[in-house]
Amino acid sequence: MVKTLSSQKLVSGSVSPDFLLKGVDNKMYSLKDFDSKSFLVVFMCNHCPYVKARINDIVSLQSKFDISDLQVIGINSNDPNYEGEGFDNMVEFSKEYSLNFPYLIDDTQNIAKEFGAVCTPDPFLFDENKRLVFHGKINDALEPSTKPSYNTMEENINKVLKGQPIERDFDPSIGCSIKWK
Repeated sequence: MVKTLSSQKLVSGSVSPDFLLKGVDNKMYSLKDFDSKSFLVVFMCNHCPYVKARINDIVSLQSKFDISDLQVIGINSNDPNYEGEGFDNMVEFSKEYSLNFPYLIDDTQNIAKEFGAVCTPDPFLFDENKRLVFHGKINDALEPSTKPSYNTMEENINKVLKGQPIERDFDPSIGCSIKWK
């Protein structure tokens, strides 16, 4: 495990890069398949202790909002040959954690590079125009053993839905480095 802070390639106001990726349900997904008032792209993986510590928070986040208000999209850009990764392990991870959002494989790693994602989890929040409004942590629990006391992402989603500005548009997440080929 290499502990890594997210870095900023996409800046606030940037339009989300498009993608065409396969989900654990064997369907293909692109940006045009999502038409909510906000959407959250989370670069994640199967083995990272930071992802495992926050995955229930992400599932809970999707549960708190109607799909028309928020769509979470998980993308796994790790080298599929890395231990615990790859499509079959993603399917198992999805079942184990009862994911309620699409979990997509970026086996070329091109989408992670376009977003500038470097760690897992690395969340990007977009508005209904698919423009970046926040890049950063899910909550204030930055270590796997820490319990959150402030839900950063939920607060920012509520601001987006109310048309309110987000004061801090980049608040780095922390996690394992993406495992590049």
